[in-house]
Amino acid sequence: MKLDLERLAELRGAFTAHVTFSMRTAIEAVGHNKLRAALTSLGILFGVASVIAMLAIGKGAESEILAQMKLLGSNNVMITPIIEQKEEKAKDDGIKKPDKFSPGLTFHDAEAIRNTVPDVDAASSEVVLNTLLTREGRRRSGKLVGVDTSYFRLMNLDVTDGAAFTPEQVEQGRSVAIIGYGVRTKFFTKDDPIGQSMKVANGWVTVVGVLADRKLAGQNSQKLGIRDANLDVYIPIKTMLLRFRDRSKVTQRDIEAAAAAAQGNNNNDPNATVDPDAQAERTNFNQLDRIIVRVKDAALVPTVADVARRMLERRHNTKVDFEITVPELLLKQEQHTKDIFNVVLGAIASISLIVGGIGIMNIMLASILERIKEIGVRRALGATQKDILFQFLSEAVLISVAGGTAGIILGVGISMGIEHFAAIKTIVSFMSVAVAFGVSCAVGLAFGIVPAHRAAKQDPITCLRYE
Repeated sequence: MKLDLERLAELRGAFTAHVTFSMRTAIEAVGHNKLRAALTSLGILFGVASVIAMLAIGKGAESEILAQMKLLGSNNVMITPIIEQKEEKAKDDGIKKPDKFSPGLTFHDAEAIRNTVPDVDAASSEVVLNTLLTREGRRRSGKLVGVDTSYFRLMNLDVTDGAAFTPEQVEQGRSVAIIGYGVRTKFFTKDDPIGQSMKVANGWVTVVGVLADRKLAGQNSQKLGIRDANLDVYIPIKTMLLRFRDRSKVTQRDIEAAAAAAQGNNNNDPNATVDPDAQAERTNFNQLDRIIVRVKDAALVPTVADVARRMLERRHNTKVDFEITVPELLLKQEQHTKDIFNVVLGAIASISLIVGGIGIMNIMLASILERIKEIGVRRALGATQKDILFQFLSEAVLISVAGGTAGIILGVGISMGIEHFAAIKTIVSFMSVAVAFGVSCAVGLAFGIVPAHRAAKQDPITCLRYE
């Protein structure tokens, strides 16, 4: 046993000395032709940089999608009204079909989904009103949002100070509010907002809670139904419908506002633009702006969405004036698209690495002819074929590793530049750097073995006679 360990130690020492000598010789050989070695490694450099940047973009996209999934909830279904419908011109077949009446998306629709559709954990109504927030002489625009008790759980909004709405506050329509973190920082800089009053629209509310600060990432937040909650003021849904805005009912205030808008349009320049938000508000007769449905099991989300669609069609007299969105499916589709994009980038990077490897092979083959006398002298002095093989293979690996190291630095720089200038999140992980470095070493070994083998097979007598 002791002899075996000693033999193993001798072999390890001999191998280490052999590799060290080969690498030192390779460094000397590469140092004599620095420009050629640098040009040879460019293919590896750009290939590794492409791999680093590709993996960083893919990792950043995955991080954004997971963050959006966390904000939305993987089991949520969004139901929104279609305010303006584009209808095709009807064919005149002599039969007049009456236009079917639809009440639009209503609070009773949300209750019906919650109480009737199976496998529904919760369903929350949402009404959004663009308005002005006022307190102690400070005023700014914001959104007044009517919700119920389950809304904050469904949308993953955390109440850090105070408490969420109680069932009694929602049912009785009390004038209480939960404000976003941005509202607190702008209107309650020195005071504790809990228990304080502020004016929203034409009414007053008492603050009972404050939401945690939540920063949104990515450009698909609006499409997926994620709204910045920092400048929102949340009130119970029945408070919104009773005290602020109920589009299903026409009030005297609505008539006066419509008359004022019509009078203003008559007096103003006909070429003047109309505020799209105000125009959408005037044409929107839906009581709710959205219904968020939480399904008990993620596997049942498509089924529940289909059942909810059929039920709403019956409640709306077969008139499809609503849209059902499954955010999880949209995110998976986006992830699939980005995976395809990453595969394309990977293929391009692989081509660059292959081209770089071919360049290394060509240079090493040409180097054999330039150094054929050196090979003959080394063989005459006692170097074996294995020594020559290791020498040329070490040179190929050294050029490849140098290009790979420079490529890693360039790839990290490109990733940082993409994040800074293109506003695309990138994450450079240790795994991506390790993969890129390993690939560069593998390319050097793969494309350096043929020239190294050819150099080792040279006849020493022929090498010494070569002119």
